Amino acid sequence: MTKQKNLSKSTSGSLLHYIHEIQKFPLLTAEEEKTYAIRFAKTGDKEAAKMLIQSHLRLVVKMASKYRNYGLPITDLIAEGNLGLIHATKKFDPHKGFRFSTYSMWWIRAFMQDHILRSWSLVKIGTTAAQKKLFFNLHKIKKKLGIHSGESALNPSQIEHVAEILNVSNKEVLEMDSRLSQSDSSLNKQIGEEGDSIEFVDLMEANQETQEEIAIKNQEKWQRESLFHRAFEKLNEREKDILFKRQMSEDPLTLEELSQIHKVSRERIRQIEEAAIKKIRKLISEEMAKGEEKK
Repeated sequence: MTKQKNLSKSTSGSLLHYIHEIQKFPLLTAEEEKTYAIRFAKTGDKEAAKMLIQSHLRLVVKMASKYRNYGLPITDLIAEGNLGLIHATKKFDPHKGFRFSTYSMWWIRAFMQDHILRSWSLVKIGTTAAQKKLFFNLHKIKKKLGIHSGESALNPSQIEHVAEILNVSNKEVLEMDSRLSQSDSSLNKQIGEEGDSIEFVDLMEANQETQEEIAIKNQEKWQRESLFHRAFEKLNEREKDILFKRQMSEDPLTLEELSQIHKVSRERIRQIEEAAIKKIRKLISEEMAKGEEKK
């Protein structure tokens, strides 16, 4: 017990030291940020990348604090978030007109959420969008219901209410609440010595609202697009051309225009288009079935 207490105090001290150190890095103005980002994009200047990364380390810490309810060391979440920040630096396009912090938030959050889901895989967190939504939003909904960390579990009417909001079964809500409640003892953990301690949340409260639901939707969208593109590649060249020019082009062609290009009737073009769509749906269904079998 004493060892655990000493380790906890050591970890808290290291975290406070880290936060103190990153406070020394200057925040960049919009112009400075753009200059460094353009320099890195054009020349791969490591010093420019370093300036971008260092100026946003505080953002990672603030975002990590939002996931303090999942029973994982906040230092691990910060480490994963920093990897996301580095990845964002490599992908950022400074010519698109938005700030680096806005762009990097998505990658930081994605890396943290991926780490959380991998860590919780031992208890078989579901992989559907609804189950992920339940995982990332149960604490927030409980707080709105006036149930705080360390208090009693959800009652039957509250379970039904949460299930309805998140479109999952009562059983899934009950099981998830039980799993997440196991980490409640670590919530609002105090940092520092007695009489002069603060909570992580007080130290690192972020102004932005959490966007877990949007992140999950983006992940699901990416998965659907990936399945579609794999299925699309299995079409023959004529099917690809017709489907692309009819459904995917910014300026879609008419049946008449395509009939002239492919030297067949308008009705034949319509049949090929419908057949291609059915083929893609079938291929996607088969891919999804394979994915379910692997789980």
